[in-house]
Amino acid sequence: MARRNILTKEEPALYKKCRPVTDFNPRLHQLLDDMRETLSQENGVGLAAPQVGVLRRAVIVLETNVPEGEEEYLIELVNPEIVESSGEQYGAEGCLSVPDEYGMVRRPMNVKVRAQDRNGNFFKVEGTGLTARCFCHEIDHLEGIIFTSKCERMLTREEIESGELEEE
Repeated sequence: MARRNILTKEEPALYKKCRPVTDFNPRLHQLLDDMRETLSQENGVGLAAPQVGVLRRAVIVLETNVPEGEEEYLIELVNPEIVESSGEQYGAEGCLSVPDEYGMVRRPMNVKVRAQDRNGNFFKVEGTGLTARCFCHEIDHLEGIIFTSKCERMLTREEIESGELEEE
């Protein structure tokens, strides 16, 4: 595994629609492993392939909704699509490709995603709260959408530093 460089919002590649993954081969496995290492080193909760310069439909998301005493784990989603969503949450969102900037974004509270694993097998996974937010955020990256375009407002430095963020 290797850490990959994360593209920032100035990079045109982040605004391009990604192509589906068609080859479930060692190159894809290496990409997913490298994304895992990169996300771990950056202390993030999600990462999409275009953020590391690969315009393919692959993301990883940290599942944080685990029972007390259990470890959080990463979910790999290849060619993901949201098939169902419900509820609403409104809260602060940030992005490794938009360092030190946060904004208030509305997202579904619950999301069901259909995707493939690294070997091409189809599966469905459900996320709630932060995990649902991450699914939506990372899948947006695959469409060339950065969270700042969905923000109702950006947060000030004072709001970020105080930690007292308006959430519904």
